[in-house]
Amino acid sequence: MIDRRLGVLQAIARHGTVTAAAEVCRLTPSAVSHQMQALARELDVVLLEPVGRTVRLTPAAHTLIAHAEALTAQWEHARADLSAHRSGDVGGTLRFAGFSSAAAVVVPKALDLLREEHPALRVHLRESEPARSFDLLAADEVDVAVVVATPSIPPASDAAFDQHPLVDEPLDVLVGPEHPLVGRDGVALADLAHDPWVCGNRGRAYHQLVTLACTVAGFAPDIAHFADEWDTGAALVARGFGVALVPRLADLPAHHDTRRIPIRTPPVPTRRILAAVRAGSGHQPTIAAGLDALRRVTATDLPALDP
Repeated sequence: MIDRRLGVLQAIARHGTVTAAAEVCRLTPSAVSHQMQALARELDVVLLEPVGRTVRLTPAAHTLIAHAEALTAQWEHARADLSAHRSGDVGGTLRFAGFSSAAAVVVPKALDLLREEHPALRVHLRESEPARSFDLLAADEVDVAVVVATPSIPPASDAAFDQHPLVDEPLDVLVGPEHPLVGRDGVALADLAHDPWVCGNRGRAYHQLVTLACTVAGFAPDIAHFADEWDTGAALVARGFGVALVPRLADLPAHHDTRRIPIRTPPVPTRRILAAVRAGSGHQPTIAAGLDALRRVTATDLPALDP
């Protein structure tokens, strides 16, 4: 119903280059350039200006994007209004995206609720990094994205998406069995300022989370190892190669001998978990049911530490 080239232009605005937009839109850079040239000719305006090896959006392009966001949101509202003319239980298909911890813990519990309460509803889950989840939303490849708030995701003011806070999840310190802090019932993050750290790879949400938390606590972490999988990170921590921050929801492998210690001295790091949908889509019955299930799951107490 809406010219798909508008979505390509929005991708260029979000990612800053034709190449990056082509990747998320599953097109070649030349196809993206061709589409933008054709759209500019049809509208008789200049949309992109070359700046070195990148491009800059013109004022006309920003005006067009604002209209595209309004059109998309209105279409989502229309789909919600049309649902009133359908009878029966909530049905159809609901597609989720979630980052690793959410995909393993939060979303499956929500899927259980949906399966029990809406048996006619088909649900799907795709594990995805937060920034990528917004690309999937924009491309209409998923309907609900469960993400952690990091600098890499669109701001809450982005008119293309509606973002719903779900829970602020505390982070714990993970240390090996011989670490000097073992046995304490709480620590300050600054107590580990001189330790080597195990962290996710640069550009990943976990890397941003750890470095930001340490910066707020007054130090830059000495990152000795990079690990994106909890199994790898826990293995390094268990053998004394570093310490790590772990979200309370993270289900660590039991075969590695590690110790969780809560951070009780401010600043206590947390991560905010959000549910994001396309602007205007939250009133569609399937998406509304998904958001409700996520809110109910995250309203329960987070897993407690063993005494």
